[in-house]
Amino acid sequence: MSDSKDPIGIRKYDFVEFYVGSAKMVAYWYAKVFGMEITAYLGPETGVRDTVSYYLTKNDLKFVVTSPAQPGNFDVWGFIQKHGDGVKRWAIEVDDVSAAFNYATSRGAVMVRRPEKLEDTHGYVEEAAIRLYDDTELVYVNRDHYDYLFKPKYCVPVQQLNLEAKDTGVVGIDHIVGNVRENEMSLWADYFNSCMGFETFVDFKAGDIGTKFSALLSKVVRSADSVIRNPINEPYRGAKKSQIEEYIEQYYGSGVQHIAIQTEDIVKTIAALRENGMEFLNIPDTYYDMLRGREDLNIEESIDDLQKHRILCDKESKGYLLQLFTKPIGDRPTFFFEIIQRHGGSEGFGKGNFQALFESIELDQKLRGNLERKPEDVMPPC
Repeated sequence: MSDSKDPIGIRKYDFVEFYVGSAKMVAYWYAKVFGMEITAYLGPETGVRDTVSYYLTKNDLKFVVTSPAQPGNFDVWGFIQKHGDGVKRWAIEVDDVSAAFNYATSRGAVMVRRPEKLEDTHGYVEEAAIRLYDDTELVYVNRDHYDYLFKPKYCVPVQQLNLEAKDTGVVGIDHIVGNVRENEMSLWADYFNSCMGFETFVDFKAGDIGTKFSALLSKVVRSADSVIRNPINEPYRGAKKSQIEEYIEQYYGSGVQHIAIQTEDIVKTIAALRENGMEFLNIPDTYYDMLRGREDLNIEESIDDLQKHRILCDKESKGYLLQLFTKPIGDRPTFFFEIIQRHGGSEGFGKGNFQALFESIELDQKLRGNLERKPEDVMPPC
């Protein structure tokens, strides 16, 4: 096992798979915006008639983008029709897939796929999956015995695409955030802790995160060595509709709200992402006036540079973190990305940044007409 306190031998985040309407178009966009390489391809040309998938990589960041090639592929079509483009599954690499799966299911995890070997002439990949929020999946994967691009049925891309883009310097996944309905947060935190051997190490209660208009509750669960960190958010009633409520309404259920991507130089990364076409939330200038007045904040970066690129900064445990959130990347205001850089052993999630973040999201919600509650949603007076 990778850690004596880790009962299932977790190594790291592996891939995230998105179900989308057009895999070719979305893969091209991801490649251009994040500076990723389309490493492998699955589709009719590789013997798979009803599905098209692109495997994209950049350092330890790994995405799979999948769409249906035929009307009969209900698994993908059904997801897209209900949720729009979104995260269907995310994977963690483990020492032993069967051991991880058996540990989880013996403690109440809902099984999706039993352990199986996917084989071809290059060897085999082992996978199994359990259920997460609604119809999301968590995959256990091990490819120690596979020596090719990704996994069987994936081949070298047949498309000839010009993927020249500014180098973004993204490294890998820092954390994956789930949004769930009211009274589901503790249920899913307990699910992770029981089935995966995780622990809850952050618990934001009522009044901890929010503005005068909207708020949320959040718990963060993590693996024994903090390689995997998963915040879980649920709505908390406020005067207006929160970002979590908007997500659940627009996504039609619980699911993955955003993925935080690591970088070692967030100023250069944000500048490159903007040049490549990514849109970010706007942070007000007053936020940076407040930063300049903080005597406890000793950072390497110039606050002028942070203001220029609208990057958030907060002191956390032994160090500090820098972060910025994109606007929703699809037509529905659901999934987005976070770009994050940690300094000096910071393991938290920037509680002090949430005020500015919420105010920025509320501005976008107002533009979409989704900030105000409907009359029937208003809480009655006490």
